[in-house]
Amino acid sequence: MTQIGLIILGKESELTIVDAADRIVTVKMPIERMAVLNTDFAEAIAALDERDKVVGVTTTLTGYTQFFPELSTKTDVGGWYTPDIEAILAVEPDTVCVYAKWPSTEALDEKLPGDINIVRLDFYKAPTQREEMIQLGYLLNKRERADEYIEWHDQYVDEIYDRVAEIPDDEKVRVFIDAGGGKEFGRRAYSTGTGMHDLCVLAGGKNIAEGYVEGYADVETEWILDQNPDVIVGISYKGGYETDDETKMGEHYEEIRALPGFAEHVTAVQNDSVFIMSNAFAFAPHYPAPLAVMAKWLYPKRFADFKPEAIHQEYIDEFLGIDFDVYEQGVFVFPRR
Repeated sequence: MTQIGLIILGKESELTIVDAADRIVTVKMPIERMAVLNTDFAEAIAALDERDKVVGVTTTLTGYTQFFPELSTKTDVGGWYTPDIEAILAVEPDTVCVYAKWPSTEALDEKLPGDINIVRLDFYKAPTQREEMIQLGYLLNKRERADEYIEWHDQYVDEIYDRVAEIPDDEKVRVFIDAGGGKEFGRRAYSTGTGMHDLCVLAGGKNIAEGYVEGYADVETEWILDQNPDVIVGISYKGGYETDDETKMGEHYEEIRALPGFAEHVTAVQNDSVFIMSNAFAFAPHYPAPLAVMAKWLYPKRFADFKPEAIHQEYIDEFLGIDFDVYEQGVFVFPRR
């Protein structure tokens, strides 16, 4: 989306938006009962303090008892990719909240009655996070709360953008984003069209996979050696809010460092610039915190005064209101320095 695209029709019963799938959608108002099919959307709803309107959640969220103590107790309505249509209908939602692409219209829209709103907003893409939160504020009639989030968001993101803008293009740090072993060969890379690519670029990094592959793709280990990245950021599906065990993220870290030839020929390994970030931390409305982490990894001197953990804790205290101490609980990055 290039603009917020909100059009108020002049009556309280409807609101028209341009959603994340670039559809013009008219949503029946007010929204009172929501089935939420991914954790990113759920976090946005929680940040706007509208948990009480959620009647069903994706299966994944039911296991997030630390981060979503209230929402995790809601009825399980299936996966973010493969929803349980019967379970959704059983909770009688007026609105189903999903990603732009997933589930497909065939798996969801075509199987639900036409009087149920289907709202497609992503909340995992850093470049559109701000606009989507404003849209959700209108949809849930929480515009003042959304404005508070925007104020918090902008104070950190704008400062990062301003500092990054001062870096000449030929001096930007070259980054490889590693998602572990490839599905068929080599390593799995995150390139254009992924949330981690966006985070890297917004933090001033140059993703070496851009222009070589797109999306999520396997790349040859020899190619990474030849590219010689300055920094390697591993994205891990371990860690997050629900565990204090950093073992698996540590194993990913050591695996990268031990790849053949990396210790001898890759600057990132030689300069101790290999880092791991939990997928559960990297995205969603709290993303200014992982963005600050990424910026500090890439440019430690330029962002020496930034305190990502404090930003993260501030978000949790002000917008989620849960009993969670990021300094003592969870595993979000490795190594933790």
